[in-house]
Amino acid sequence: MGRHSLPDGLRSGATGPRRRARRRRAALATALALAAAAGAVGAVRGGLLPFGSNCWDNAVRIRVAAAPGIAPALEEAAEYARDNDVTSDGSCVDVDVTAREAYEVTDALRSEKRKDAAYEAWVPDSTVWVNRILSDDTSIPVTPAGTVAASPVGVAMVPSAAESLGWPGRTYSWSELAGAATAGDRLRLGSGDPTRSATGLLALTQLAHSADGAEDGDTRTAATAKALSQRASATDGQVLDTLPRDLSGTEQGDPKRNQALILSEQAAFAYNESADSGDALDLFYPKDGAPRLDFPFALVDESSLSTDESRAALRFMTLLGEREGRRILESHGFRTDDDDVPDRLIAQAGGRAPQPYGELPADPVEDKEVDETLGLWTITVQSARFTTVVDVSASMSKPVPGTDRSRMEVTKGALVQALGSFTSEDEVGLWEFSRRLDGSRDYRVPVPTRRLGAFVGDSSQRERLSAAFRALKPVPDGATGLYDTTLAAYRTATASYTKGKFNALVLLTDGVNQDPGSMSRSDLVAELRRLSDPERPVPLIAIAVGPEADRKELSEIAGATGGSGHLVTDPSQIHSVILKAVVRAGNRD
Repeated sequence: MGRHSLPDGLRSGATGPRRRARRRRAALATALALAAAAGAVGAVRGGLLPFGSNCWDNAVRIRVAAAPGIAPALEEAAEYARDNDVTSDGSCVDVDVTAREAYEVTDALRSEKRKDAAYEAWVPDSTVWVNRILSDDTSIPVTPAGTVAASPVGVAMVPSAAESLGWPGRTYSWSELAGAATAGDRLRLGSGDPTRSATGLLALTQLAHSADGAEDGDTRTAATAKALSQRASATDGQVLDTLPRDLSGTEQGDPKRNQALILSEQAAFAYNESADSGDALDLFYPKDGAPRLDFPFALVDESSLSTDESRAALRFMTLLGEREGRRILESHGFRTDDDDVPDRLIAQAGGRAPQPYGELPADPVEDKEVDETLGLWTITVQSARFTTVVDVSASMSKPVPGTDRSRMEVTKGALVQALGSFTSEDEVGLWEFSRRLDGSRDYRVPVPTRRLGAFVGDSSQRERLSAAFRALKPVPDGATGLYDTTLAAYRTATASYTKGKFNALVLLTDGVNQDPGSMSRSDLVAELRRLSDPERPVPLIAIAVGPEADRKELSEIAGATGGSGHLVTDPSQIHSVILKAVVRAGNRD
């Protein structure tokens, strides 16, 4: 792992919340022993125990960027390390902690204009930020080393709102809590912006997961995202400022003030600890599981660190997993052991039995789910104008391996599913193409792009699109007129650009251009570049369906517009790919 290896046993988060205290202590002891065996001096000689003030003659300074919620705890741990001459390989560990929002650090690490990294270590509030860096090969690299604490995410409420929902005796799923928040003004629910707040992102992902499988699940999730977007704050710290200043006073009726917040247990703990008597929040723990912030510890640009720096940073991480480190973390409202959560922590955070505060999701959130949620949020918050261009050539009748359905049948199902993610304010239309489908043209427009809530005759745009998607069928012996169709659709999309919305063209094809009379690919790319305007962006999201499609070609074509090309082996993946592509396009703006 890079130039300076981590001690064995620290790779998988040995310092995170413990499943078994004894197992964790044994793992830590093994890790330190292996570190010594790997070339470091022994535990005592190497300064794993305090050994006197002379260690300050060659102290190693480590700069740590930390999420604002955990920064005070890390500052206290750093002070403890200084006061007690905690050492690494005989040198005192001098840790300087700076509170920085995780999204700010992420943006800085991904910036093309960056210089050297400003920190040797980073402790964001969630692994989702680390994964975002790991998936971007242009970023300053980070090296995950473990996790140092945890905090589940729930819904904190002012006492009157909690009482109206039956707290603490009544429990709710995420969908049920979201339903209460979207049913008129019954519950004014605030959240951190999921693009900047891991708390908001994980909660919205869990909401989507909770609604998955329901007949109207996508529509319900989109409605929840829309409701949250109207009360979203940039950060978790700012969302706390939206509560009434006096939880028992007249401000509770102020429609601008929130009655409930999506909040981590630790954030509720910290708020309640500083609140006046009677102003504490009550905390609902959803019965279908609370996602959690996991506070990973990562080295920043490890290859540029000296051996002393990398080992001193890891020494600080191991300190957080020792008795005094755990005590400090728990005193600030963090969990350090899944099997032994202090009663005081739960009570101070606003939890009380029979709220299921011990229930955590069985599996951690996947990157795919995060991308889908971010894509949904982008579309919902900004509103979208999408024109969908679907290949109806003969090859779309081929079966999808492992199923008894054709590419077209599965594609239609995916498009109908995606339609449920859009709100009435979004604009969506449909083109279909083959070769010479409408006279000399390779395409036709069954449903022009309009607002989904608009009516044409007795039918809404949503109803017309749903019917048109289901009516799509391959043209017998139809070839693929890809280039001419792409250019015509892109010209129309850019000419009808709607300011204030996320404009995009979505192209679905399972083949390559089969029109010998069309322009060349290089001419198409050049013309798309000419039409593309960074001030009025319309990215082309090109999706190759099946093995005959050329992803490389589609990526080149889409890249000319600031868009992206994708390959799906199963058309049912189309919905997820569209949302992922929206995130990618949004990050480029």
